[in-house]
Amino acid sequence: MKHLFDNVSYACSKLTTRAYSTSFSLGIRFLGRKLQEPIYAIYGFVRFADEIVDSFHDHNKEELLREFRQETWLAISREISLNPILNSFQFTVNKYGIGHDLIERFFTSMEADLYLKSHTKSSYEEYILGSAEVVGLMCLKVFTEKDDQLYEELKPAAMKLGSAFQKVNFLRDINADFQMLGRTYFPDVNFDCFTRREKEEIQRDIEFDFVQALDGIKKLPVHARRGVYLAYYYYRKLFQMIKKVPADRVMQQRIRIPDHRKLGLMVQSVLRHQLNML
Repeated sequence: MKHLFDNVSYACSKLTTRAYSTSFSLGIRFLGRKLQEPIYAIYGFVRFADEIVDSFHDHNKEELLREFRQETWLAISREISLNPILNSFQFTVNKYGIGHDLIERFFTSMEADLYLKSHTKSSYEEYILGSAEVVGLMCLKVFTEKDDQLYEELKPAAMKLGSAFQKVNFLRDINADFQMLGRTYFPDVNFDCFTRREKEEIQRDIEFDFVQALDGIKKLPVHARRGVYLAYYYYRKLFQMIKKVPADRVMQQRIRIPDHRKLGLMVQSVLRHQLNML
């Protein structure tokens, strides 16, 4: 009856995804059915690690992250865990051959959030690699289903898509990161006096990532392309909204797309995909 426990584990990962991100949940629903559970598993794993460093202020974050890291590797080696999030993640890692180096890089970036409050250009690039680009590669392993040639071809675009999503999140959450967590991710930016020029420079960098990512999305297998494009389309629209907001307002409020508009964007993205207008 282990399959029942595995089903419960995936259900926990799915619940976690839906509770924390309506945008990614919508995207996952439009993936091919066999791809949905493993992507929920990856998101659930990433979200739990992120919550440790971002939210558990009344607890020993270093200890919790260290234990979560150890439990992750134990789950992968044993091919089972009583932690349902880790159980679904280990199953996905082992089934799709997700590289252990990707997981280790992810933990390195999560650990950096515990002690790095600002970044140099070098540390920023390393953080983006570990917190976002490798997550894109984990998902790509699922999407390409052990087609190593296609995986290698699409790696750069998958990394750029993860990077674009992360940088949009950083730009959207500047106020919370800076005021509440005391963090500044973008290097060489004075957030006590965030200027239009600085914001535009960040936006040019994000725009480049989006352009590079779209080329790869077009080459994804059809059962993966529609869901990934939906997530891309949503984040591109969110980014366009943020671009219209002055730098001082971005520092004061969190820009978001209302839920009723998300449904409209979902319909638009599906139509564009069906009409091959990516």
